[in-house]
Formats: sequence, C-alpha cells, structure tokens
Amino acid sequence: MLIPSIDLQQGRIVQLIQGECLAIATDDIDLWIRRFSAFPVVQLIDLDAAMGRGDNDALVRRIAAALPCRVGGGVRSIDRAQALIDAGAQAVIVGSRLFRASDRGPVDTSFAEALASAVGESRWQAAVDAKGGQVVVQGWTSAVPLTPAEAVRILEPWCGGFLYTNVDREGLMQGTDMAAIAAVQAATHRRVTAAGGITTHEEIAALDALGIDAVVGMAIYTGRLELDSGTT
Repeated sequence: MLIPSIDLQQGRIVQLIQGECLAIATDDIDLWIRRFSAFPVVQLIDLDAAMGRGDNDALVRRIAAALPCRVGGGVRSIDRAQALIDAGAQAVIVGSRLFRASDRGPVDTSFAEALASAVGESRWQAAVDAKGGQVVVQGWTSAVPLTPAEAVRILEPWCGGFLYTNVDREGLMQGTDMAAIAAVQAATHRRVTAAGGITTHEEIAALDALGIDAVVGMAIYTGRLELDSGTT
C-alpha cells in the first residue's frame, strides 16, 4: 500500500532532502488534502515539533479532520500522544522518545509499555530511523548504538507496527534499500512501513508483495510518481 506523506514546517507543506535541505514548500494545503482524499491512510509529520521549534497544531487538526492520518513529530509524552488522537489522528508515530543514552539500555521500554497501556498498542507506531546502519534520533542529528533490527525486536511487544526510514536515501529519489527494509521486517511480526527514497510504482509493488507499506513524499510532490486510481 502506498501512504502519501505530508511534512509540515512553519505552516507549510515541505519536502526536505535527508531532513536538511529544503526542496519543496507550498501553503496550498487544500490542494494536497484533495489529492490524498482517496487514500486509506496518510502520514502527517510536524517537523517543527520534532525539532523542538514550535508546532503546527492548527494545521495538524485541520488535516487530520479531513484525512485519515498517522501523526508524528515531537510526540514525547503520553499526554501529547493522547492529544493528537483527540485531535483526529488515527494513530500516532513515536520516535526519539523511545530511545536514550543510558546504562539502563538504549530503549525506554517502560515508556513504550506505558504508552501502549494508555492509548492501546494499535494506536501507535514506533519510528525507527536509520543512518549508516544505526538508529538516529532528534531530527536525525544524534545516533544511538543500536541497529534498526535490534530496535524493532525490543519494541515489538508494545507497538502496533513500525515506521522504518532509511535516512541515507531520504528525499534523493534514487531508489530505496530493499535489503535494509527486509532486514527490519525479518526482525518483527508487526507490520512494517518503509520510507526513504521510494520513487517508483515498481518499488511500491515489490514492497507490497512482501507485506510492507510504502511512504512516499518527494516523488509525489515533484510529479515523478503519478497518483492514479490504482495507486492505493
């Protein structure tokens, strides 16, 4: 299944290359709501909240009221997760808050367990972002001594699924890393959603054949990947 991505920054829909270089920005929110209205799920990420630079809460509420969304970015507490669900999110995506530099281990399993208890495991997805084969957090600026496969094995008991993003491929439209995605899928029985460099219908079909959903952003916004009635 193809899942379109909406990334928000400073009140606009944007696309960044590897989370850093602004490539596309538009304030025509209604256009993209219309274009994504036929999809069963849309991924909505508040980049400002993820980086601790404010939030786009009004836009999140507006889009989540119009589209079935999984919402992420800056979800660092159970209260924040519940607030997003109350705002209309079908599920929340939680990333950096799950990981830590601690002698108690690199994954905060207590928080994962508490979140599952509060909102239900089916209402949240663990974001495992990787760069150079290691998990990265805080807007992809800090590495955790953990591989993506290790992370999903630890978190599997509490979340409804995983969002795996290959940061090395993100925004480049040069194809994704199928082997890396397959390694994450092999480490869990939960459903995996993949992101990072996915550009063609052929890649989406190959992932779908493996039971993996595909998040696509840059290729849609540039017109490289055309949306049609058979895309979903």
